[in-house]
Amino acid sequence: MQSRDGKEFWIEVWAEFTGKYGLRIIQKDAMNQDVVANAEVFGNDIRATGHAAVYGITFDTDSATIKLDSAQAIAEIAKLLQADQNLKIFVVGHTDTIGAVDHNLKLSQDRAQSVMQALVRDHGIAAGRLRAYGCGPYAPVASNDTEAGKAKNRRVELVKQ
Repeated sequence: MQSRDGKEFWIEVWAEFTGKYGLRIIQKDAMNQDVVANAEVFGNDIRATGHAAVYGITFDTDSATIKLDSAQAIAEIAKLLQADQNLKIFVVGHTDTIGAVDHNLKLSQDRAQSVMQALVRDHGIAAGRLRAYGCGPYAPVASNDTEAGKAKNRRVELVKQ
């Protein structure tokens, strides 16, 4: 293994008694996972079940400040709302079970409020079409016993009013 510029390279060289030889170079990159929010999928989910989970919105730990990588997901929510001018939604924040319940309820409310404000401020969505609500840890979609489950429970949902 060789490391260069923060990347890993694996190099394999072999030779056969017949005079043939080979060289294989493999570059190891970090796995990229792109969570793609989609207005059409959100709309289908809302029509079918009355709500849609949005996993592309992220916050710093214990903060309601929206991270920059959330812009695409918020833009897709705006696209959904722009396509259906009659649609009104609750923006619902959820947390995992780490921390005190009262703190998580406030945090989830603040996060929902931040998303609502971004939709109004950055995308011109009428504030009267949106209401922020925080559920804290009270509506998990996965077990909080694993990191993967906790990650699924930290989410924003859109719920039809």
